[in-house]
Amino acid sequence: MAHRSRAARIASVAALDDTTTRAVFDFVSTAAGPVARDAAAEALGVSRRIAAAHLDKLADQGLLSVEFRRLHDRTGPGAGRPAKLYRRTADEVVVSVPDRRYDLAANLLAAAVTEAIDSGAGVEEIVHRTAYEAGREITANSPDLLSALTGTGFEPHGTDTGLVLANCPFHRLARQYTDLVCGLNLHLLRGMTDGAGAPYRPALDPAPDRCCVRLLHDSNR
Repeated sequence: MAHRSRAARIASVAALDDTTTRAVFDFVSTAAGPVARDAAAEALGVSRRIAAAHLDKLADQGLLSVEFRRLHDRTGPGAGRPAKLYRRTADEVVVSVPDRRYDLAANLLAAAVTEAIDSGAGVEEIVHRTAYEAGREITANSPDLLSALTGTGFEPHGTDTGLVLANCPFHRLARQYTDLVCGLNLHLLRGMTDGAGAPYRPALDPAPDRCCVRLLHDSNR
């Protein structure tokens, strides 16, 4: 599943603040199989219309998936319309303040380690290449570099020398495994700037309370 914007993730979690919506979600989550509107209404003691409204709300927010099928074996004329069924999606919704992307770090590191095991090549070299390729892919799917940086959680701010990244999406990992994660970060951002063709040169410049990489103006681009 593609990474959802922070606003979309917040909206999904906020939908569960409603007591009835949360009860519907919990019922579907603990059901043995997909749930029909009538079953949800009966279990929660609400009308079918109310149950349907909350089920569709959860589906719209990406918390439930929908399928259509008949609940009996009859087919042909008179068999009736397929029922709309709901089940909890397998994809998690994570919201953090400030924004963190531990899923991205985990995917990059797992892919790199797997390749290193299979090929016998050095892990660090593969981590850097994997991160660079991911950076190019991120900008390929974004309208511009600033959108890509913001969507990845870096919180870019312009300065006289370039861009400061006010947030590290891998904060806890970077504190514990500084060299590994800062190297990953550097090559991820190189991939992003190269992919966007942006006039910046990523450089390691660690400082408290921001990303360890700064994007410096590069007049050669």
